[in-house]
Amino acid sequence: MWKRNLALCCATSLIFVTLVSPVAAAPGLTWGGCRERAILQQSGRELQCARLEVPLDYGNPAGPTIKLMVTRLMHTSAPYQGVMVTNPGGPGSSGFWTAAQTAQQLPARVADAYDWIGFDPRGVGQSEPSLTCDPGYLDPGTPRADYVPRTLAEEQAWLGRAKAFAADCQAKYGDILPHLGTRTWVRDLESIRLALRTPQLNYFGYSYGTYLGTLYASQYPTRVRRMVVDGVVRPSTVWYDAQGEQNKAFQKRMNAFFAWIAKHDDVYGLGDTRRRVELAYYGMRNALAAKPVGRIGPDEFDDALLPAGYADWKWPSFARTLSDWSKGDAAALTRWALPPSADDQNTFTMYNAVQCRDAAWPKDWQTWKYDAQKQYGEGVRYNTWSNTWYNAPCLFWPTASGPLPKIGGDAELLIAHSTRDAATPYEGAVEMHRLFPKSRMLVEEGGGNHANSLGNTCMRALISAYLDDGTLPPTRKGPDAICAKHPDPVPAL
Repeated sequence: MWKRNLALCCATSLIFVTLVSPVAAAPGLTWGGCRERAILQQSGRELQCARLEVPLDYGNPAGPTIKLMVTRLMHTSAPYQGVMVTNPGGPGSSGFWTAAQTAQQLPARVADAYDWIGFDPRGVGQSEPSLTCDPGYLDPGTPRADYVPRTLAEEQAWLGRAKAFAADCQAKYGDILPHLGTRTWVRDLESIRLALRTPQLNYFGYSYGTYLGTLYASQYPTRVRRMVVDGVVRPSTVWYDAQGEQNKAFQKRMNAFFAWIAKHDDVYGLGDTRRRVELAYYGMRNALAAKPVGRIGPDEFDDALLPAGYADWKWPSFARTLSDWSKGDAAALTRWALPPSADDQNTFTMYNAVQCRDAAWPKDWQTWKYDAQKQYGEGVRYNTWSNTWYNAPCLFWPTASGPLPKIGGDAELLIAHSTRDAATPYEGAVEMHRLFPKSRMLVEEGGGNHANSLGNTCMRALISAYLDDGTLPPTRKGPDAICAKHPDPVPAL
């Protein structure tokens, strides 16, 4: 689910310009212009691109190879702080722009002292090969069957589609699937460090990128200089149990969204209590189940609203769209619920290719069904069944999975988290803080935006101080520093 937050964590303003001529080579990588290029407004730095060739199988370094897309923004000020490798999460999200987006949000004196490195992990985006399985699973061309199966036939139809997706991945990429997963991505991260000829790297990871970064720090603790992890995955729940915890957290977050709409009933007219707004939402969903609007049925309706659980700055536009649709105006709804793009399809494929490979999933459908029905019956309605089907290919995944690697150690980390984060619940930050005794934990008390600590002035200042000169808050029991949440959004009139 954290993979669906493709662009929420790093809002930024980049200027896109035309292709540039090649620039000087860095040791181990030949840097040149990108097909698409960005100039960082803050300092005028230009995005550069290179491809790094790595073994498909690190156990057979003389065998077939693949290529990783790597991007760079060169430092422009002294003292030089080294390379800062970034990852946006997913798993499966492209990291092409993440370095530029992150640097854009930091003070110039901090951002300009680092070489910012982004990369598309193996199988993702502009890395070669880029994997996409059975596009019909996400986009059959018509509204999908309701996420909530009402009959055994509907349930079996979903299972059949999940099985077909896994089979298509095996047919297309059977030689590649065994060499995917977070363990391999950690080896790729080390290959990037070696190619950059740097004894240590700095790292800034969001969401799933926190798991990738902390596994790297666990295996290569002396090669980490500074590390920031924002919106932290809970290592002990990777990945099946994480879905259930996420479902409960998303229900609470959507309840907060519905309560915010109710608070502004004079603007949106959807109900003056959270419960009335929730009933209005499910009434609209039921109407779409009975009579879809174009390509939009109940599933597409749920998917379109999902970003409201990640980012409250989206609440005004989503509330306005729901309000308009309740009055019979579907124009905004049809613009809102777009079919998945090619990038979305690639992300979904790689999400499964990594998560199904990383850790053991129950192979008995009755376990999944029991857990989903139990949560749904307990009022965890919004995300339970959609999350079940999003991950269902792992029931049939053709490659072996697990065991879980050991996370923790002596590396220094700065952990940033919001207490009401739905995609990566707060317990993940608490657990990671315990596993890395030298870490410090920053908390946005009452905040619910996912992996967006740089969007909070107080959190950004603490992170900037650490990246600037290594300053960490004094250690204490519990969170080491607490920031107030940013104000609630203002409704759109």
